[in-house]
Amino acid sequence: MAIAKLARKVKRPYGLWVKMTAVTMLGLCFIFVWGVFSNSSSSITTQRESFEDIIEPSSSSSTSSKGVQTQTQLPHKKEETKAEEKQNFGGVSNKEKDVLGEDEKKGNSSATVPPEHDKGVAPHKRVHKNDRDKDKVRANEVSESDGNDESEDKEEKEESEGELEGEKEGSDRDGEVGVDFEMDDGGDSGLAESLDQDSKLFEDGGVGTSKGQFKGPLFDPNASYKWKSCSTRSKHNYIPCIDIEAGGGKVQSYRHTERSCPRAPVMCLVPLPHGGYGYSQPWPESKSKILFKNVAHPRLAAYMKKHSWLVESGEYLTFPQNQSEFKGGIQHYLESIEEMVPDIEWGKNIRVVLEIGCSDSSFVAALLDRDVLTLTLGLKHDLVDLAQVALERGFPAVVSPFGRRRLPFPSQAFDAIHCGGCSIPWHSNGGKLLFEMNRILRPSGYFIMSTKHDSIEEEEAMTSLTASICWNVLAHKSDDVGEVGVKIYQKPEGNEIYELRRKKIPPLCKESENPDAAWYVRMKSCLHSIPIGIEQHGAEWPEQWPKRLESYPDWISSKEKLVADMNHWNAVVNRSYLNGLGINWPSIRNVMDMKTIYGGFAAALSRSQPNVWVMNVVPVHAPDTLPIIFERGLIGVYHDWCESFGTYPRTYDLLHADHLFSRLKNSIHIKRKIIIN
Repeated sequence: MAIAKLARKVKRPYGLWVKMTAVTMLGLCFIFVWGVFSNSSSSITTQRESFEDIIEPSSSSSTSSKGVQTQTQLPHKKEETKAEEKQNFGGVSNKEKDVLGEDEKKGNSSATVPPEHDKGVAPHKRVHKNDRDKDKVRANEVSESDGNDESEDKEEKEESEGELEGEKEGSDRDGEVGVDFEMDDGGDSGLAESLDQDSKLFEDGGVGTSKGQFKGPLFDPNASYKWKSCSTRSKHNYIPCIDIEAGGGKVQSYRHTERSCPRAPVMCLVPLPHGGYGYSQPWPESKSKILFKNVAHPRLAAYMKKHSWLVESGEYLTFPQNQSEFKGGIQHYLESIEEMVPDIEWGKNIRVVLEIGCSDSSFVAALLDRDVLTLTLGLKHDLVDLAQVALERGFPAVVSPFGRRRLPFPSQAFDAIHCGGCSIPWHSNGGKLLFEMNRILRPSGYFIMSTKHDSIEEEEAMTSLTASICWNVLAHKSDDVGEVGVKIYQKPEGNEIYELRRKKIPPLCKESENPDAAWYVRMKSCLHSIPIGIEQHGAEWPEQWPKRLESYPDWISSKEKLVADMNHWNAVVNRSYLNGLGINWPSIRNVMDMKTIYGGFAAALSRSQPNVWVMNVVPVHAPDTLPIIFERGLIGVYHDWCESFGTYPRTYDLLHADHLFSRLKNSIHIKRKIIIN
C-alpha cells in the first residue's frame, strides 16, 4: 500500500523533485558504503601519490619508513623517478616547502628554516583529508610569513633586470642566451640567473644518499665522462663569459661588450694551440723571449709586421730591449715623469699601479725592475691578444670589458694609473669611465696619460671633465723625443674642494652607496666621498715599500688575525711548500691564490721566491678583505668561482686553493636552497 501511495504522489506535479531527491540520497549512500568497505592500502597509496616528493624522515625512523615505501609503491614510474631526483638534489617542490628533513637542515646550517619545516610524515600513519587541509593551512601561514621577504627580493630582481641594457650580438648565440644581469651594491639580486642551469650540472654529477642528503656537485667515480673540445670562434684562446661562443663571420669582434656567461655550464675543454704548447721560458729569460707557438694568433702575425718591439726569431718571439712603443725608450719616458713630478718615487711611495690597455709591456717591465707591481688591464678590444703575450712573458694581467660596469677592484686601491698611448674616450657616456678611475685611485694618487695625437675637441672635453671632479693638473709636457704629450693628474686628498664647485656635477654619491661593491655593479655618475677618518681605508698613504708589506694601518680592526695569518703562511710555505711538495720553483712565475684572506700566502711566497708574483682572489661571497691586500702592496681581484675567471687559457703556472672547493660546494648548496625555497 505504501508503494502504491508513493507512485500516486510521483504522478503529481511536484513528483520530479521527489525523484531527484531520491536519486541524490541513493548516491550518497553508495559513496558511504564504498568508503567503508574499500581497501585501506589504496587509501595510503592515494595519500603517498599526493606527497610523492616529501623527503624521507630522519634516521631515527628510517627503518620503518622503508617498510611503508615497500607497501606503497607508486603506480607511475615517471613520478617515482622524478621524486628520487628531487631527493638526490636536496630540492623540494612548491607544494612541499613546509616539509624538510633533518638531513636537509644539516646540509645548510646557515639557512633559516621555520619550525614547521622540522616535521616530517610519520611512517604507518594514515593521512586523512582533514590532515591534508591542516598541512595546506600551515603551508599558507609559512608562505605568508615569508611574503614580505619574497616580494622585496622580487622587486630587487626586477629593478636590477630593468637596468639591463640587454644588448644582443646578432650572431653570438648558438641556441643559448648569455646571462647578463646587474647587482646592486654588493647584493645577490642576480643569484637566480647565475645558477638557472645548474640543474644540468647536478644531474650529471650530483650525488645523494638514501636519506636525500645533498652532497654537492661531486663526480660519480663509477660513471664515465666524455669531455669534448670547445668549438668556439676564439678556439684555443676561448675565455668563457668574455668571448662569444659562436657566431657568423660578419661579426668582427668575438667578445661581448660586457661580461656575459652562458646559461648552461661550460662542460668542454679548451683545446691546445695547433702546434701544441711548450714549456714556458723560466724567469727572467721570459722577459726577452717566449715560444711563438704558445701565443700564435693570426692577428698577431699581422700585428708584428707593423711593430718592431716584437720579432719572430725561429721558434721564439723576441723582444729587443732597445725597441719600444715609446720613442726614445721606456727609460727616457720614466725619467721624464720623475722630472715632471719629483714626488713620484717608483718602488717607494708608488708600489701598486694599474696599466690601462696592453701594448708592448715595456712600461710594466721597466717598473718591475724598480719594485713596482703593475697590473695590466687587457681590454676586450685587444683582438691581437697582447695581454696573453704579457702573461706568457710573466707580467700580471687580467682581461675585462670596460664599458658600463665597475672593474673588479675595491675603492682607493691603486697608487697610480697609467694609460700610455691612450685612445679611450674618457669624456664619453657622461664621463663614467673616468669616474671609475676616480673610484679605484687612492686619494692623492696619480693618473698619468700620454697621447700621440691630441684633438682640440677631446682636449677641451677632458679638461672640463677633470675639472668637474677636481683633479689637479700637476704637469703637462710635450716630449719632442718621444713624440707624445704627457699629462699627470692628481686626485684630491679631501672633500672640501668638492664643496667649492660652482656646479655640483657630478654630485656626491649617497652615503648608502658602497664604493667597494664591484661585482656586476654598474658604474655610477657620482663621486664617492674621500675617506678622512683613520678608521677608513684610503684615508692615509701607506708606508713605503717594502715596510708596507708588514705594516698594520689604524683602520684594520683585526690586526691579531692578520698577524696570525702571516705567521701561519710563513710556516706553511717555508716548512712544506718550498721543500715538501716536489715543486720546481725556478720554473714557477705566475701564481694564483684562489681564495685568499689577507694575502698571507702571497706575502710569504714573495719573501722566499722573489721571482714569483701572485694574483690574490677574494670570492665575492666571502668577507671583503681585498682593500687590506692592496694596502700591503699586493694585487688582487674580486671573483665568483661559479663563473670563469677573466684570463686566457694556460695562464698560471701554479694554482693555490685553501678551503675553496668545500666552501664553494656549501655555497652552491645554500644558493640552490634559496632559489628553490
